Amino acid sequence: MADKAYQPEEQSAAMQFLDIVFLLAAIFGTLLLPIYLHLAGAATETTKIDNPTWDLLKQTPGQVAAWTALGKDPASAHDIIQTRFNYVIDWPTLIAVAVILFLYFFLLFRFSDSEYRDVIAEKFGGGKK
Repeated sequence: MADKAYQPEEQSAAMQFLDIVFLLAAIFGTLLLPIYLHLAGAATETTKIDNPTWDLLKQTPGQVAAWTALGKDPASAHDIIQTRFNYVIDWPTLIAVAVILFLYFFLLFRFSDSEYRDVIAEKFGGGKK
């Protein structure tokens, strides 16, 4: 058996660039798509307080100093302080995402196993391809 070093196939610079563009598009698309579809941050509730003061907004002296440094008064900081996210689990969506992730990793491991076996067969000869 000849002991030659495994030489993987080389990818051209153009294909490397295409891979990078695809990955960046996938990352930014994943991060921005929920915002453009108005799926992110939509489940919020704002508790209104008439004539808000720092005491009614339950702000400590340190928080008041920080708000003041930002140029905010109780009225302009009211919506920021009083808006809370409503964390409700959408079970069908959660299950669909879990199934998609499972299928993705199943395919990833399946193709990786196939390529790994090809490399072993090429390096050491014999075996199934």
